[in-house]
Amino acid sequence: MRKRTCLAAGGSLLAATISLFGAASASASPQSPVVGHTYVNDNTATANTIAAFDRHADGSLTPIPGSPFNIGGAGLGVGLGSQGAIQASRNGKFLLAVDAGSNQISVVHLAANGVPELVGQPVSSGGVEPVSIAISRYGLVYVANVGAGGSNYTGFRLHSNGTLAPLRGSTISVPEGSGVGDVLFNATGNRLVGTRDNTALIDSFAVLRDGRLLAAQGSPFPGQGLGQIGAEFRPTRPWQLFVTNAHNGTGLGTVSAFRDNYLGQLHPIGSSPYPDGQTAPCWVEITHDGRYLFAVNTASANISRYSINPNGSLILLGSTPFSNGAGSFDARLSPDGSTLSVTGNGTHVVSVFAVNGGNLTELPSSPTPLPAGSAPTGIVVL
Repeated sequence: MRKRTCLAAGGSLLAATISLFGAASASASPQSPVVGHTYVNDNTATANTIAAFDRHADGSLTPIPGSPFNIGGAGLGVGLGSQGAIQASRNGKFLLAVDAGSNQISVVHLAANGVPELVGQPVSSGGVEPVSIAISRYGLVYVANVGAGGSNYTGFRLHSNGTLAPLRGSTISVPEGSGVGDVLFNATGNRLVGTRDNTALIDSFAVLRDGRLLAAQGSPFPGQGLGQIGAEFRPTRPWQLFVTNAHNGTGLGTVSAFRDNYLGQLHPIGSSPYPDGQTAPCWVEITHDGRYLFAVNTASANISRYSINPNGSLILLGSTPFSNGAGSFDARLSPDGSTLSVTGNGTHVVSVFAVNGGNLTELPSSPTPLPAGSAPTGIVVL
């Protein structure tokens, strides 16, 4: 059975935040131009949807007409406790979203106005209850499935027309009950890791030329605490990996730093793990220049801020609270790195922060409400 620390932390705060929705709806100035879009996997039961927003120059969000958009599969209707439940292709033309309730992956094409349009029909995830997606620079895709009878990593190829084709012989089984929380590639696409929330382990693989995976000797590697969920490779040094440890207990959250060597073996960096003094750091995001790391603490309802030394060791700078006191479920920086957007499951909102180096300031327009009845997990900012 999967742990639910990160799933339940914000749920009791839902009623307290409903009163904020009216103010949040009027979030964008009429004069602020649209500079991009933001998408959330609503993970709605029966018929899954994507909530789509215009992203304005002032950081505010307004729903794209017609949002939320049906994507063909079914969600679970409850939080997934994972990172990367929706991802964009490297060219920004397509979104891939997990349909955890129907064991499928949906692919949508993004029209010029940001409207997501379903490409064909959702395809089988190759397992049971998909929760996380990784897309490499070469169109290679891996999906993490966590459900009983089909817990695994399965590979696909994303073609230029948006079709998603299974990669023969790519499936690697994971023991049931492991609770995979995240699957991700490094920037060069030659390494892939997966975190196991329930068993405090990290899978590490080399990516072969044919797209299949070769487990590193010694994999899975032990985590440095309990509850490995969010993970990210440093964009500027793709051999450095950072993993959250969410289930250590109240005020005992940490972030681990590893060096992923040429054999795919993980070695701790410096005095790792690095404490943040908060509870349930579940999601992690690193600035595009590789200088700062943000760990979202679901139970503490704040974001820890670290600077990253060249060798990958971390220095805690402090923490920034959410204005609505709510927990959260995944985070993503804007393409220019000027804002950090965080989606909340229990509170059904997207919170947006201005980024200034290692400092965060929540915008006056934040938070923005998400559709009623959703169980949002995963966010993409384009």
